[in-house]
Amino acid sequence: MNSEASPAPKEWRGRFYEDFTVGDIFRSRLGRTISETDNTWFTNLTMNTNQTHFNAVYAEKTRFGKMLVNSTFTLALIAGLTVPDTSENAVANLGWTDIRLPAPVFVGDTLWSESEILDLRESKSRPSVGIVSLRSRGINQRGEVVIEFLRTFMVLRRDAPEAISVFPHTETPWGVGPMEEK
Repeated sequence: MNSEASPAPKEWRGRFYEDFTVGDIFRSRLGRTISETDNTWFTNLTMNTNQTHFNAVYAEKTRFGKMLVNSTFTLALIAGLTVPDTSENAVANLGWTDIRLPAPVFVGDTLWSESEILDLRESKSRPSVGIVSLRSRGINQRGEVVIEFLRTFMVLRRDAPEAISVFPHTETPWGVGPMEEK
């Protein structure tokens, strides 16, 4: 990725297969602070009954001394933070491997994502897509890596029929702001 800032596009449509180069590094523009509600809802929605995620009294007796954020929430959050830069135009995830959790995540932590493109290849079965392999990681406010994983996904090519803009056309003139005199 070029370290020089380039102007933002007037219309952002995400990256297509042709926009990636092996070695590109993408860092999430936004960080996300994890709340107790995030952790509790995700834990309940996924039927995870490990008390370290929702029982403060139980969690206080563990080696961490407080509740841990559900690690699958951490995976989902970091994957989500990578989407604007990498897979907004993906049509399918093909694989997730080598998921590592080197440091715990707690309520109140703020996480960012960083991804590096490792491999690109054309699809043999679908000419309108390419296949991207990357590694991603989540980094907290203390600079600690809390999760790392490999992911491979199928992404549209720029000329794919599905890559058209779906913004609705309107003939209605603006009703606010400066008006042309008639």
